[in-house]
Amino acid sequence: MKVLVTGGVRSGKSRHAEELLVGEPAVTYVAPGPTTDEDPDPDWADRVAAHRERRPASWTTLESRDLGAALACGGAVLVDCLGTWLTAVLDEAGAWEQPSAEVHALVASRLTVAVAALSAAPGPVVLVTNEVGLGVVPAHRSGRLFRDLLGTVNQTLGAACDEVHLVVAGRVLVL
Repeated sequence: MKVLVTGGVRSGKSRHAEELLVGEPAVTYVAPGPTTDEDPDPDWADRVAAHRERRPASWTTLESRDLGAALACGGAVLVDCLGTWLTAVLDEAGAWEQPSAEVHALVASRLTVAVAALSAAPGPVVLVTNEVGLGVVPAHRSGRLFRDLLGTVNQTLGAACDEVHLVVAGRVLVL
């Protein structure tokens, strides 16, 4: 089973995603965002700590931005979250100021690898992402670029999943 879990910030999507895999004997938790070493923000460190404390001790944490390799690791996999993965991809490539077509091509190439790995993944996979585009148009180019790219990431990976779950205020709607 492959599931994309989407929703707003603090909607309960991570907790729901974790609950989907609670019966698995072993889970690889993929954290594709900044590590606390890279981002000294104490609020980010608190969020990372809260997520770690909530997960069962039998789960393995893999900090990796290589979704293809992470999804190929075998067994149950939870990726949390695609928004932080996308940010890391753009940061590593220095792509925030590149022409839009080049940035979209970069993300499309990474998505091709991720979709192939997702399709080949032998165990259950749960992907967590933020829902975008339900509010105002961002005032800055970087915000619009991120919104558009994450929308593409969500559509592409959502199409490759068996189910998409929308989480709003802790409630889950299976789409």
